[in-house]
Amino acid sequence: MRGKQVLEEVEKKVPLGEWEKERYEKTGYIRWRSVLHFFTIDLIKAGFLIKKKGVWFLTPEGDSALKLGEAALLETAQKKYREWRLKNPRQAEIPETEVATVEESAKEEEISADEIEDSAREQIENYINKKTPYEFQDLAAALLRGMGYFTPFVAPVGKDGGVDIVAYRDPLGTSSPRIKVQIKHRESSATVQEVRQLMGLLQKDGDVGIFISSGGFTSDAKATARNSNVHVELVDLTRFVTLWQEFYQKLTDEDKTKLPLFPIYLLAAAP
Repeated sequence: MRGKQVLEEVEKKVPLGEWEKERYEKTGYIRWRSVLHFFTIDLIKAGFLIKKKGVWFLTPEGDSALKLGEAALLETAQKKYREWRLKNPRQAEIPETEVATVEESAKEEEISADEIEDSAREQIENYINKKTPYEFQDLAAALLRGMGYFTPFVAPVGKDGGVDIVAYRDPLGTSSPRIKVQIKHRESSATVQEVRQLMGLLQKDGDVGIFISSGGFTSDAKATARNSNVHVELVDLTRFVTLWQEFYQKLTDEDKTKLPLFPIYLLAAAP
């Protein structure tokens, strides 16, 4: 689940008082969110949780650890975190009385970067969500160009026959893959029927479909694309943002203005 969604679900399920909802004066972050990020460090180092590009993944080990119950889960994760820290060479010269302070400082470094990344992704996603469907379509075409494709056809306003963008590896489309792109920019998930509609348009050898949906995809839609005998790649908002960040420097200056980014370099946590 996306980190943003995790926080939304926690806020629905956990009673939060005014103290928990206060913002830290120094950082501006909401207290309960920072506390939650703080304890996820234990879970990550224990191998129970993975965070990648704004998405949180529960590992099989984490799924099994849930059976321990809340208290034992926390105790186990904290124990594994301490074991991880002891393997860090920086611990060698630290007196036993100061270990807890160093652990807390190390965690604060990680959650600071974690919260900054989450906040940045949320801002980018909000910026995209405010765009009109045709602006999002232009954004998708710009991304494809940044990835090295030519986009001779970007659908104008009106009916598009099911294809919003056609992309080629060369200007004339003589080499594979020849890509047909369907785009949905809305809150609701793309359905299996919509994915199958795109599949029906892939009739030539070398045709590849890309379905970009800012609202994500239903589980049936994902299964249909995964098991299809034609190649259909599904791109949700999280993956779209990740690709935009990855290929941003390869975009033209004009295309960069459609979703401008500014790189910030943070001190990496010690291994």
